[in-house]
Amino acid sequence: MPSRIAITFRAEIDALQQRLAAVSPDLADIPWSPGKWTRKQIVGHLLDSVANNRQRFVRAAIHGSYAGPDYAQDGWVAAHGYQEQLWEVLLEWWKIEHQILAAVVERIPEDRFQAPCIVGDDSPVTLQFLVEDYIAHHRWHLAQIDSPKEA
Repeated sequence: MPSRIAITFRAEIDALQQRLAAVSPDLADIPWSPGKWTRKQIVGHLLDSVANNRQRFVRAAIHGSYAGPDYAQDGWVAAHGYQEQLWEVLLEWWKIEHQILAAVVERIPEDRFQAPCIVGDDSPVTLQFLVEDYIAHHRWHLAQIDSPKEA
C-alpha cells in the first residue's frame, strides 16, 4: 500500500499535469519574464528535474542514502534543445515521465523516506524532503508558466 507521502505526491502530480495541459500553446515560445526562459524551456527544465530526481529517489530507496551531483540547469536545458520541441510533445513527455516518477515514489518503503540525501555541496536532507521539495519546485515553475503574457 502506498504511503501517505506517495498518495499526496500522486495527487499533486495529477493536479500539476492538469494545470500544464490548460496552458495555451500560444504562450509556449514566450519568455515568462523579459530575458528569462520560455514556457517550453521551463517545461524542459522540469523534465531535467524528473530525470535527476528519479535517480536520487531510486538510489536512496535502494541503498538507504544518496550522494550525487547537483544540476547545471542552463547547460541541461541548452543540451536538450527544448525550445525547438513541439509544445504538445513536451507536455506528453512531462506526463509520461511523471507517471513513472509517481510509480517510483509509491514503491519507496516507508522507512526509506528518512534516508539521508546530499545533492552537490548542499547540506544533507531526507528523501522525504526531496520528494516534497520536488512538488514545491514544480509549483514555483508553474506560477511562472501561468504568469501573464508580457506585452
